[in-house]
Amino acid sequence: MEVLSIILIAFAMSTDAFAVSICKGVSMKNPTLYDAIKVGLLFGIIEAITPVLGWAIGYIAVDYIAQWDHWIILLIMLFLGSRMIRNGLKNEACCEHVEFVKKDSLFILILTAISTSIDAFAVGISLALANVNIIFAAILIGSVTCMMVILGIFLGKRIGGFIGKRAEIMGGIVLILIGVWTVINHVVV
Repeated sequence: MEVLSIILIAFAMSTDAFAVSICKGVSMKNPTLYDAIKVGLLFGIIEAITPVLGWAIGYIAVDYIAQWDHWIILLIMLFLGSRMIRNGLKNEACCEHVEFVKKDSLFILILTAISTSIDAFAVGISLALANVNIIFAAILIGSVTCMMVILGIFLGKRIGGFIGKRAEIMGGIVLILIGVWTVINHVVV
């Protein structure tokens, strides 16, 4: 898998955390840079850990499924991408499905970060099948998520839910395209 694909995956994985952070920004009276960095680091660290866990499981299974790995990657990316697109197309406001982010509890923030990073676990399995350097990928995914959450908190005050849903749709499209590209590269080469 190319570095560009990993970068695109990192941005796609950060879109639901970005949408949640916009909601968090809407709910904060006056977010400071310190507050945004704390929340961004929390989300980034959790988003970096989950693909490593998925990668470990995928790495164990890679020898058993090597001849179908590109199709498995496609199926995972299609599933995650279509789910993200479907969530982005729902008629509810961006923040309706994540009302709990308004609470200031660290426990609630951790649960929110975990819930937005579950898809990164499945992507981690795909990264193992694609023989990707997981340390590089995890650091990139965590860093991009951290930056996107910080940005989302500050944008939340200015633009509310306008961007959140669209970011999730774009992230889903990117994942599907990466899955298709993986199959094309495997079949053509």
